[in-house]
Amino acid sequence: MSKNTIHIEDDPKDRVLVVEDEESLRVALRDKLISEGYHIYTASNGEEGLKIALKQHPDLILVDIVMPVMDGMTMIKELRNDDWGKNAKAIFLTNLSDAEKTAEAVSRGVYDILVKADWRIEDVVKKIKDELST
Repeated sequence: MSKNTIHIEDDPKDRVLVVEDEESLRVALRDKLISEGYHIYTASNGEEGLKIALKQHPDLILVDIVMPVMDGMTMIKELRNDDWGKNAKAIFLTNLSDAEKTAEAVSRGVYDILVKADWRIEDVVKKIKDELST
C-alpha cells in the first residue's frame, strides 16, 4: 500500500485527494475526512498530487496554492490538460486572500477557495459535502 493512500473501507462515500505541504494540516484533514467516511489520498506537493490525481481520479481535490516543487495553480493547470482532469472538482486551500489569485483559480475551474485563517476543519468538511452532493 502506498504511503500516500489511506484505505478505510471497501465502499467509501467518496474519494478525496488532499494536497498540502504543511504536514500537521494535511494529517488533520486526512484524519477528519477518514472519520467522516471518505477514502483519502494525500500528497505534500503539487507534483505528487498531480500524479495521484491522474492515477486515482478522486472525486474531489483539496489543494494548497503555495507549495514546494509544484504549486497548486500549476498542478491544476496541468490537471486541466488531461481528459479526466479537465472536469475534476477542486477546492483551493490558501493563506492568500489576493483577488488576482482568486480570479486565476476561478478561471481554472476551481469550485471554491478557502483562506486558511478564515475556516475551521468542520467548514472544509461542509464544503466537501456540498460540492460532492452536486
